[in-house]
Amino acid sequence: MSIKKKLSVFFTLLVLCILLANNTLHYIRSKNRLIEFNKKEITLVTEEIAYEVENSKNSASYMENRMAQELRTASIAIQDSLPADYHDVSNDQLKRLAKKLMISHITLLAPAGDDIIGVKSSDPKEINMSTKEWGYWYTSFRQLLSQQTITTKKGVTLPHFWSGPIEVASSNPNHIDKWGYYYDGSTNYIIDPYFRDRHVLDFEKRFGPTNVMNRFTENLEGVLELTVFNPKNFGKRNQNVYLNGNKYIKIKDQPIWYGTYTYRNTERDKKSIQEVLKTGKSQSYLAEINHKKVLKTLVPIKEKNTPAYVIGVVYDYGLIEKELQQELIKHLLLSLPFIFIVLIISFIFSTSITRPIKHIMEHVNQIAKGNFGKVLNTRRKDELGGLVANINHLSHFLKTYVDDLKKSQEESEYHAYHDFLTGLPNRRYFKEQLNRRLIESKEKSIRHVAVLFMDIDQFKDINDTLGHSKGDQLIQLIANRIKECLPSANSFLTRQGGDEFVILFSDFTPEEVKGITEKIMAYVQQPCYIDNDEVFVSISSGLSFYPEHSTNLDTLITYADVAMYASKRQGGSKVSIYHDSLNKKQAEKVHIETRLRKAIQKGDIDVYYQPKIEAKRNVITGVEALVRWNDAELGFVSPEAFIPIAEEAGLIQYLWEVVMKKACSQVSEWNKVSDEKMTLAVNFSPRQFQDPVVLVNEIKHFLSLHRFDPAWFEMEITESTLLMNAEETIKALHLLKKYGISISIDDFGTGYSSLSYLKKLPIDCLKIDRSFIQDIQEDYSNSEIAQAIISLSQSLKLEVIAEGVEEEYQKAFLMKNGCDHMQGYLFSKPLAAEDFEEAFLNS
Repeated sequence: MSIKKKLSVFFTLLVLCILLANNTLHYIRSKNRLIEFNKKEITLVTEEIAYEVENSKNSASYMENRMAQELRTASIAIQDSLPADYHDVSNDQLKRLAKKLMISHITLLAPAGDDIIGVKSSDPKEINMSTKEWGYWYTSFRQLLSQQTITTKKGVTLPHFWSGPIEVASSNPNHIDKWGYYYDGSTNYIIDPYFRDRHVLDFEKRFGPTNVMNRFTENLEGVLELTVFNPKNFGKRNQNVYLNGNKYIKIKDQPIWYGTYTYRNTERDKKSIQEVLKTGKSQSYLAEINHKKVLKTLVPIKEKNTPAYVIGVVYDYGLIEKELQQELIKHLLLSLPFIFIVLIISFIFSTSITRPIKHIMEHVNQIAKGNFGKVLNTRRKDELGGLVANINHLSHFLKTYVDDLKKSQEESEYHAYHDFLTGLPNRRYFKEQLNRRLIESKEKSIRHVAVLFMDIDQFKDINDTLGHSKGDQLIQLIANRIKECLPSANSFLTRQGGDEFVILFSDFTPEEVKGITEKIMAYVQQPCYIDNDEVFVSISSGLSFYPEHSTNLDTLITYADVAMYASKRQGGSKVSIYHDSLNKKQAEKVHIETRLRKAIQKGDIDVYYQPKIEAKRNVITGVEALVRWNDAELGFVSPEAFIPIAEEAGLIQYLWEVVMKKACSQVSEWNKVSDEKMTLAVNFSPRQFQDPVVLVNEIKHFLSLHRFDPAWFEMEITESTLLMNAEETIKALHLLKKYGISISIDDFGTGYSSLSYLKKLPIDCLKIDRSFIQDIQEDYSNSEIAQAIISLSQSLKLEVIAEGVEEEYQKAFLMKNGCDHMQGYLFSKPLAAEDFEEAFLNS
């Protein structure tokens, strides 16, 4: 297809798309306007109906009171017209009197045994009618006969008189009645005149909401049906009343109070009615009902002193759709002339464009025979495509070769000296710069050259949690923050790889370098926002200086690295300056780690047991399993020395497995032969809670393997454990508690003590740290903290145990304050299994 035809078709289609988009938007706007108008119309309708309903209720209440007064007046007239004994009254006499007084019927009620029955009546159905089962009606009759004040809250109470509320007649459910009951002690019967149907409902028919609802459905286009629902009973089984052999529903219990319900969708309407009452907001839905697509809207009505109800409006949705279709067709027809005009104009325009292109193509063909030109890219197969193809053929070989060669050389040179992720200079570039600065410092007598080694704290945990992609974004963000803090001159930032950065400073004093470093660390510690995640990080830093520490390039970098690791050992987020003792400490640490790995491989790790004593009975209630290491070369290595190294080197899990395997097996055997079973307490490292789900499964595995009852196992954790992956850790503790394991907080009071976690977590016991016990003097001075922890445990209903008890007066103090469980050298130091058996089990 030629360009001329393409342009014509293109512009015509473009205008067509614009017109279609405009018509679509107009359609949507029109639809929204119609729906909004419908909502306003429904609002006005429901407000008018609600007003009529409330007005009808108020008027009905007024009329009910008026009718009650009329019935009382009629009762007095009846009493004056009849003898005092009902035996002397005839039914015909009552009929004539009812007609004369313009009431429906008159019934005389009198006691009969334990019942009150109709003894005479103008209505034959009420003669011998029992009222014993009439509830509050019967109670009111009894009170009238005993000359008491009527206590029934329903109806109207006047002197010697009570009228029941307007209800369906129990003697004839096809009628609505209003009864009155009069008794002043001068007769042996209660006078019961009442109005029926035309008297009771005449006001409702004339002034109730039904007329207004009918007017809306007849005159308001689109409104098919209006219904006032009783939300209490709608959609439920009818609350039928069975009385005098008749079945009926009370007026107030009818599911539909006003209007009709021919567009039935009971289940959907029932749910919607409850929802609109709950939210207080109207709801609408489309449905196919009675072969017609309708929009049903349910509006809640809540007044202060009356029960809430719901007004339903059924609207013919076909009217809205018909209106929208007419609008759409009208706009589409108006669009056709515009499309025709655009087609003609685009054809003329395309002709004017293609003619000069042909001349350009002839000229470029001459250039393509040997002249160098610009390379263009296109996929066209028309005249313009031919033109571009000839130009590309002319310049392809030379241009491509020159550009690719230049680009390749630039990229190779750049990547040889720069980090791909951050764009910072890399390790190779840094060494060249450091070497150049050292040479300059000798030639120009520069006072100092400093190497700052920085590493992000716990970056592996962050990377594992957020993922490598976000970890890379974090590296880029930290790199930018470091760059922003550096002086514009005499500083040089590189990325060494991973989460390590090295900065080279020249001609700054050590104090100035340390100040810049602290500024960087403070800026880095501000929250980092990566997508929707808020991340807090810190960095550990190490400094070495030329020529104070070394004049060798590689040695300066190594020393800065050693100083950085010294900062990490101190908890991170610090800057350390290299000194000779760091090398010695690092070498000792590496040596201990190497020997520990070998000891684990050879099984040279021991488990010792320290008894837990209940001082009041002086019996052993449990043991704490403690890891011990006696190395052939290093001798006895304190746990305080090798456990932190094991945690840092990732060996703590292996040590824990050794303790669990040996201790579960050993204590299991002891409990088989002991009169009183002992609990087993094992310490857990915070690092084990990095994956709490795995830890829970491992504990269950060991206990199951050695058939160790979870009820006799106690987990000891430190307060710092709760800061590690807090939410998952808390879930794990609840699972273990549910499994039957007891949980103790070890070294309580030395960490991040918080009353909130004591209340929320499934903790059974607090262990008072030995430092607080050893502070207690013989006169009980310095005992405040220990006493406070005991009181706190008692108030939270937690067990408490004291560690490090070494003196009798410490034991006495603890027992006096209600801490009977304790352990320490006063009772026994940690013992090997054989020694423990000899000391405590073989006696």
